[in-house]
Amino acid sequence: MLLSLGLILLCQLVGEAIAHGTGVPVPGPVIGLVLCVLLLAARDRIGRLAPAELRDGTFEQTGRGILSHLSLLFIPAGVGVVQRLDVLAGNALAITLALLVSTVLSLAVTAWVFSAVARQTG
Repeated sequence: MLLSLGLILLCQLVGEAIAHGTGVPVPGPVIGLVLCVLLLAARDRIGRLAPAELRDGTFEQTGRGILSHLSLLFIPAGVGVVQRLDVLAGNALAITLALLVSTVLSLAVTAWVFSAVARQTG
C-alpha cells in the first residue's frame, strides 16, 4: 500500500514539476493523473514484469481509499475562499457571468454531442 501511495504521489509531483518547468497552462495534478493512467497502461502491457503491488489490485485499492475521503480535500479550498470573500465580492459580476456562460456552453455542447452520437448509432 505504501508503494502504491508513493507512486500516486510521485505521479502528482512529476506532473507539478512538468507544469512549472514548462509553463504549460495545465494544472500539475491533471498532468500527474495522465502519468498515472500511462503507468497503469504500461502495467497492463508488461504484465508479470510489473511490481506485485501494481498487479494484485493494491494500487486500485489505494486509489479507492483516497477517493473515499475526497471531500476532506475540499476543506482547504473552502477555507481559502472564505478568507478572500472581499476578492469574490469585488469580482462578483464577472464570476457570475463566467459561471452562466460556461454552464450554457456546457449544456449546448453536451446536447450537440449527444445528438451527433444518437444520429450515428440510430
